[in-house]
Amino acid sequence: MHSENSGPRSDFSLLKETLDTYAKVPGSLITILQKAQDIYGYLPKDVMYHIAEAVGTTPAEVMGVATFYAQFRLTPIGKYLVMSCQGTACHVNASERVSAAITAYLGIANGETTEDGLFTLEHVACLGCCSLAPVIMINGEAYGNLTPDSAIAILKDIRKKEGVEV
Repeated sequence: MHSENSGPRSDFSLLKETLDTYAKVPGSLITILQKAQDIYGYLPKDVMYHIAEAVGTTPAEVMGVATFYAQFRLTPIGKYLVMSCQGTACHVNASERVSAAITAYLGIANGETTEDGLFTLEHVACLGCCSLAPVIMINGEAYGNLTPDSAIAILKDIRKKEGVEV
């Protein structure tokens, strides 16, 4: 068994039901990883080692799948996941200006999390809210018809709600 020296060990009991259901089902590694990410919020390294052992494969194979697909995160996300749409409708409505403003305001790039752990920025191909273009989604709530200033105002409101200086 792999022992992880960095940080506390993950609670593997949370994954037991998923592994009981899928571990012996051929071709189910992606499903297991999706469910693990739903449980932990990302894929901790010790969880991936545990999954490898449970399904009878190598940690390298599990890691290979987890790093190949963009849907998987190997680091924790912030309390607020800001998904910035990069789809065609958003693009033609200047979503890159909104994304640039968010990047500058938060001081993070796509895929990064603010130092305080409050925000993670993720550029996505399409949020399916094309009539609201340009649009961002924060923890499942869509904000549309954005300008750089209105996007920053939303983030400032969240910071205020969290008691963080803006």
